[in-house]
Amino acid sequence: MSVEKRLKDLKIILPEAKGPVGAYVATKIVGKLLFISGQVSFGEDAKLITGKIGKDLNLDQGYKAAERCGLSIVAHVKNACGGDLDKVKSCVKLTGYVNSTDDFKDQPKIINGASDIIAKIFDKKGEHTRAAVSVNSLPLGVAVEVDAIFELN
Repeated sequence: MSVEKRLKDLKIILPEAKGPVGAYVATKIVGKLLFISGQVSFGEDAKLITGKIGKDLNLDQGYKAAERCGLSIVAHVKNACGGDLDKVKSCVKLTGYVNSTDDFKDQPKIINGASDIIAKIFDKKGEHTRAAVSVNSLPLGVAVEVDAIFELN
């Protein structure tokens, strides 16, 4: 099944692939590897999902924020692949950053939001390695940021 068909079957609408907010590029292809710069948490309403997990947002809200980061990643992958998500051979790695309180210990459960949506969209090609890191602050005050590396055909 094509990735586009899977998106339709799952009723997933990708967000707009937003441009960088600094002196970098959103995507870069090196050989057969596609690097996606960190994608911050935007809600379905295109507004930033801000706050600190464990204080302003709970685990479920953090999971959804990470899921939104994952969808933004896929939108950038689609752009970088000229609209053809079937050019993806595999997702290699995700790195997730969680703006969380000092005593919050469930960063991996938050980043599962991004991992789960990538796996749903790409099926076996979505299996990846990962890191989930707690941070004191993120750009624009967002709750979650996730970057990615994909292998292309």
